[in-house]
Amino acid sequence: MLRLLLVLAAVAAVAAAFAGRPAAQGGCPPRPPDTARLITHPRWLSRALVTEYFPVRETWFSGRPVRANGIAGRHPADWLYGPHGVAMNGEGLGRNGRYYHFAGPYDVGWVDAAGRRTSGCWTGDWSAGRPAWVAAPSRVRFRVGPRSFSFWKTVAVDRKLVPYGSRVFIPAYCDTPAHGWFRALDTGGAIVGDHFDVYRAPPPALVLRSFRDQRVYVVPPGFRARAACPARG
Repeated sequence: MLRLLLVLAAVAAVAAAFAGRPAAQGGCPPRPPDTARLITHPRWLSRALVTEYFPVRETWFSGRPVRANGIAGRHPADWLYGPHGVAMNGEGLGRNGRYYHFAGPYDVGWVDAAGRRTSGCWTGDWSAGRPAWVAAPSRVRFRVGPRSFSFWKTVAVDRKLVPYGSRVFIPAYCDTPAHGWFRALDTGGAIVGDHFDVYRAPPPALVLRSFRDQRVYVVPPGFRARAACPARG
């Protein structure tokens, strides 16, 4: 997805995996040295972080209805501009069943509850506290269009580790419509190392899930897959 969905939005999902650690104060902590090495043969990763992203449903929000640049009608302000809305996640599912996309500008930024500028860190924290609103809503534009990918088929990866187009097997997802298998077709600034972000159908309620220490099998293009979900008794 050409998205803020991972450059900004996956920060919200990653934050759940880093819960309990202190927030960054006055800026982001230094990023550790890049030790990722591109996977060139099928291999298992044993301590992967798996998160999820999806279009956010308009029905989850109850803010004041407002008009927005690029789309017709009125929609909840928090669905459009809030920290869990379309501007943050990059994609939303309207009450009318249509998909709405953030269309920039991508440098608009975020502010916290006190109106101070804040930005996402690689750790899942924020440089000056959690975001509360888009910094300049009047600049933001949206568009209507088809969803970015098919649900339960795509995973976002760190392309320094996982080659684009690789097949990725995540046993924790054997009981989903994916049957454990995804294709590495997306990426983003918050996806670092053995972090995999699954694109799934929106759940019934807004819940951000993350799974630590997962086993993940990566099959680069040109190799045969040699993993499968256990047979059901």
